[in-house]
Amino acid sequence: MSLLSDHLPILPVLLPSLTAIVLLLIGDHGGDAQAGHGHRRLLWARRISLGSAALGLLLAALLVLDADGGGLRVYRVGDWPAPYGIVLVLDRLGALMLLLSAMVALPVLWYACGGWDAHGRYFHAIFQFQLMGLAGAFVTGDLFNLFVFFEVLLIASYVLAVHGLGAERLRVGVHYVVMNLAASALFLVGMALLYAGTGTLNLADLALRVPRVAGPDAALLQAAAMLLLVVFGFKAALLPLSMWLPATYAAATAPVAALFAIMTKVGVYAILRVHGVVFGAAAGDSAYTAAPVLLPLALATCLAGALGALAAQTLQRLVAWLTVASVGTVLAALGLFSTAAWGAGLYYMAHSTLVVAGLFLLTELVAAQRGDAADRLVSASPVAQPALLGLMLLLAAASVAGLPPLSGFIGKLMILQASSAHALQATVWAVVLGAGFLALVGLARAGSVLFWNVNQALPRSGASGASASLVGAALWLLGASVLMSLLAAPIQRYTADAAAQLLDRAAYARAVLGPQGEATQSTRPYRGTPGSGGAR
Repeated sequence: MSLLSDHLPILPVLLPSLTAIVLLLIGDHGGDAQAGHGHRRLLWARRISLGSAALGLLLAALLVLDADGGGLRVYRVGDWPAPYGIVLVLDRLGALMLLLSAMVALPVLWYACGGWDAHGRYFHAIFQFQLMGLAGAFVTGDLFNLFVFFEVLLIASYVLAVHGLGAERLRVGVHYVVMNLAASALFLVGMALLYAGTGTLNLADLALRVPRVAGPDAALLQAAAMLLLVVFGFKAALLPLSMWLPATYAAATAPVAALFAIMTKVGVYAILRVHGVVFGAAAGDSAYTAAPVLLPLALATCLAGALGALAAQTLQRLVAWLTVASVGTVLAALGLFSTAAWGAGLYYMAHSTLVVAGLFLLTELVAAQRGDAADRLVSASPVAQPALLGLMLLLAAASVAGLPPLSGFIGKLMILQASSAHALQATVWAVVLGAGFLALVGLARAGSVLFWNVNQALPRSGASGASASLVGAALWLLGASVLMSLLAAPIQRYTADAAAQLLDRAAYARAVLGPQGEATQSTRPYRGTPGSGGAR
């Protein structure tokens, strides 16, 4: 047990990577899942992949329980000391992100096993590589390896984005690849500038060295910080870098789009780690480098996402725009630069990820029962399961809009309360509440077209109702958001503790760097948060 405990931080990365290797060794079904050996290989791939995802969920839950004790687990690969070697760090935030990824991955994979996994080659192996990249990004302790894991998950996402082929998927897939390659190049430039100014890319070491760089030399670090904000903002779909997301997510297959709901949160996570901590309150002359632009852009993203959802002509594109709106809400909380706001943002991020992923699966369930109309918001024949699917959409709409007592309401209320001392409080309230209202109107419009204003003169499409396993996968995700309401108090406590732990730079330095990181803190006084009345 002690040996297993010592290796806990690396297990979330090893499990999907080893699973992917096994799946590659089994081989592909060759595009013909119904024929002989191909069918048997697909069945085994499903069993292994689902088993690994279930084990990953159990492991993530154990890691959250372990991290909730307040300690940090540090894993030095090859036993090389930081900051010279590769280091993995597991804290409350990293464990939360691992659990959120696992909670999305298992039902999405279960849904894909209903037939979508047979529409392309090596689906399960690529899916596991995607999980490996996500896990690595959430536990890495340095920027360079964050870049490496970014590339792992992005390469996997390139393949998944065009899974099942089709002209539209290929078209948006090319755009997606090209723009991500450009963002990756900027990532390298930003890291090079940061390394030139500090001599390190280890996050704990950066948090100690950045405050010591003052005067004209700090301009180099500030330039690096803004470049990294562009990169992470692109990954998170922050306006004006979010226009790629609706088309990409709307063209992807339902389970792939649902998995991608967690991908934007990698960018949010990176912004919190780098701009919230390294370039946060204690960063000396580089403190709050991103603050003047982060909150305004986040609020604009939230509003643009809600307006896009209101104007969407298909249900899947509507949900894609809701993804943009939810990212804007979370980044607005981060842009308030306070512990209370960060805790609220983490709670809302978990809620929105689960609901959006569930909505993507629900979209496909509805589209499959509407014949040629699919998910287009036009009058068509009645669906086979109007009561079940309609109630699921109603639950999701209420949660997205932030109606009490659901988790969306709790998360938004926490964010609004956290903005009470900020100079832009009125704007935050107006945008967050207004975006929620617009999202509700958009989903209500979609629901009325899909389930109410149907053309009774048209015969049913002939599609039977969705199977219990497919409906169960969508209900897992939507039901998890309901569970967040019932467990709001302990989850809120956990996210608040996670935010507070992020700002304990001394404890992080001691855990990662050892004794040399204990007393190496900036002597500059705390100068207040942006908009709180403190000087910058």
